[in-house]
Amino acid sequence: MQQPFTKYHALGNDFVVVDRRATGIDLSPEETIAWCDRHRGVGADGVLALLPAPGAAARMVVHNADGSVAEMCGNGLRCVVKHLADEQRTQPEELAVETGAGRLVSSLRYESSGEAREITVDLGRVHLAAPHLPRAPGGGPFLEQSFEGRLASAVSLGNPHLVLLDAGPEQAKTLGPGLERHPAFPERTNVECAVPRGAGLEVVVWERGVGLTLACGTGAAATVAAWALAGRLAFDTWIAVDLPGGRLEVKVLGDLSHAYLRGGAVRVFRGIHE
Repeated sequence: MQQPFTKYHALGNDFVVVDRRATGIDLSPEETIAWCDRHRGVGADGVLALLPAPGAAARMVVHNADGSVAEMCGNGLRCVVKHLADEQRTQPEELAVETGAGRLVSSLRYESSGEAREITVDLGRVHLAAPHLPRAPGGGPFLEQSFEGRLASAVSLGNPHLVLLDAGPEQAKTLGPGLERHPAFPERTNVECAVPRGAGLEVVVWERGVGLTLACGTGAAATVAAWALAGRLAFDTWIAVDLPGGRLEVKVLGDLSHAYLRGGAVRVFRGIHE
C-alpha cells in the first residue's frame, strides 16, 4: 500500500511523519527499520506515527531507527506540532498531542506566510523516580551518584536519561554505547555529556535506539534539570543549550512540575512510500 509521508528535521534530528489517523494502524518494527534505512529507505533517526486521539490533535508514537518505541521525543513533538498546525487552515495558538508521557500542550508562533515558526513544548514533569530509573543506594533519587567511575544523575521526561556530570561532549561517542544498555536501566537509557558554554550548556546526546544524533530535545531538558538539581544552573529561567545541530532553549521549573523546550522545526519534503 502506498503511504504518503512528510520528512522533517529539528536541528538536524530528522524524522518521517506518517499520518495514520484514518486507519489507526501503527507501524511494525520492520516497517520502521525500512523507513529509516538511509541507503534503501527514506532515511531518518525515527518515524513518528500519528494515530487518533479523542480530545487531542493526534497521538504521537515515536519509533526509533532500530525498531524500538520511545515514550517521548521533544524534537519529534515539535515536528509533529508543526505538521499538524501547517495542515490546518487556521493558526492555532496551542495544540495538544497525546504521547507516551501523557497529553502535552505546545504553543506556536507563525511566519508571515502562515507556517509555524517557533514551537514551545511543555514536556511535563521531570521525574526523579520511575520504574525505568535506578535508585540511589539509600533508596532515594539517583542524583550526583558514582556510576561506572563517573558522576551522574538519572532523570525521566517520560523516557530515561543518564546525565554525566563530569564528562564532556566529546566523550558521548565512547561512553554512550555501553551506558545505554547498562543493566541499571531495564529499558535502556539516553546518555548526556555536557560542559558549560557561557550562561548555558554544550550538550551531546547518545540516544537510546539511535546512537549519536545532531540534537535531542528531551536530552537537552534532562541535562538542564540535572545540572540545576546539582546547583550548577538556575531553575525557572530559559537556558541556552547548544547541540551539534544548533541551539535549543530550555526552562525547568523549580518544583520540577514542568520542563519547557523552545525551538523550530523544518519541513524537508513530502513523498509517497511504496
